[in-house]
Amino acid sequence: MTTQQTAPSQRPTARGARLAAVVVALLAVTACADDDPQTVRLITHGDFAISADVLEEFTAETGITVEVLDGGSAGVLVNQAVLSAGNPVADVLFGVDNVLLSRPLAADVFVPYTSPNLASVSPALIIDEEHRVTPIDYGDVCINYDLQAFEETPPPSSLLDLVDPAYRGMTVVQDPTLSSPGLGFMLATIAEFGEAGAYTWLEYWADLRANDVVVVSSWSTAYFDRFSGARAGGDLPIVVSYATSPAAEVVYSEDPDAVASTASLTEGCFRQIEFAGILRGTGNLEGAQRLIDFMLERTFQEDIPENMFVYPARPDATLHPAFGTAPDPAASTLDPDTIEANRDRWLAEWVEVVLR
Repeated sequence: MTTQQTAPSQRPTARGARLAAVVVALLAVTACADDDPQTVRLITHGDFAISADVLEEFTAETGITVEVLDGGSAGVLVNQAVLSAGNPVADVLFGVDNVLLSRPLAADVFVPYTSPNLASVSPALIIDEEHRVTPIDYGDVCINYDLQAFEETPPPSSLLDLVDPAYRGMTVVQDPTLSSPGLGFMLATIAEFGEAGAYTWLEYWADLRANDVVVVSSWSTAYFDRFSGARAGGDLPIVVSYATSPAAEVVYSEDPDAVASTASLTEGCFRQIEFAGILRGTGNLEGAQRLIDFMLERTFQEDIPENMFVYPARPDATLHPAFGTAPDPAASTLDPDTIEANRDRWLAEWVEVVLR
């Protein structure tokens, strides 16, 4: 999912512990993707994690080895792909989300490919009609709260509750100019309140500021240092995180009978969809297509949640019990072209209202 950066994913995970296959630092990689048919290069963000035996299964099925290249944050990953369009350092890119998608599409970074497994994906996640990118997973940026802090008083149930004086000084959010979930939450408020009308998103943020919202630079600072519901403990009972954060608390608990000590709102969330695409100029088109196909097979899809704490694109994938059932595609989102056209202005307006 990436701290203090513009628009990568950032999730409550212990990622890296099970990172599979060979990870090669991108810093030394300057040549274009080679044409070795026995190897397919997958460049992705630093939060990518999948079980080693899953990629070994792909190799056993196809005879093709997956070489994973760490492209840094999602923002850096996308910028690098745009700059090297047509002369890529890998065959497949994974990790561009709907917040950043317009940029590589405009730069003609990807080769269209319609996987035969695409029919298994939730149709709402397929937002590129030309199939230049394939949806692999999704996650919702949502308000989380500490259940223990609200045993005697009701927890918030909507974004509007956060500007109620009853919740004054309880909420910590991330700076959207530095943090991906912070940006996702800002977009959620734009989708919820809009730019015009009786109560706009900027008026909402002015009210949040008046209600003593705390703004920090990163998800990890907000969640681990300030949120009282995290295992480390903090001083604020409401935080911007992910819908899957309560499940992460259970999965990573040392108590096998642990139950979630936190919960997330089911409205006012912003959906981030992550895609994979075949890079134009690949030297191994067939291998790249087979990897895209494999990423949509249940073996790969069912390994995603416990490694990257997002939901698989296939609704028939089996989830760890802590995840419950995957939410339906009802979270707010915005068209990638709309985000691209307005992101810088929105961020400047947010800074003016919240930080100055």
